[in-house]
Amino acid sequence: MENFRTLNLAMSFYQECEKIKFKNYVLKNQFERAILSILLNLAEGAGRITENDKRKFYSIALGSLKEVQCLLLILKKHDKLKSSQHLNASLINLVRNPGSLKY
Repeated sequence: MENFRTLNLAMSFYQECEKIKFKNYVLKNQFERAILSILLNLAEGAGRITENDKRKFYSIALGSLKEVQCLLLILKKHDKLKSSQHLNASLINLVRNPGSLKY
């Protein structure tokens, strides 16, 4: 999995977002669950055999990223939102071509 670029991007994004300070526990909890979901669904998808199974988990990861992006909008963290765009593009490529870990 060390050559799985999208997972590496997601891990970097996760580490970058760990520094965000939250005043609202509900938003913090939802953010943490959604951002962790990106990583875990990428890992699970990579472990699946068929392209349809992979696509399902990569699609869930993309949906979780969209949730994180919405929360970043709410929190007015536009710098983090901008840094999520590369991960977004990589996830879209994986959903379109789930048999390739080059993304």
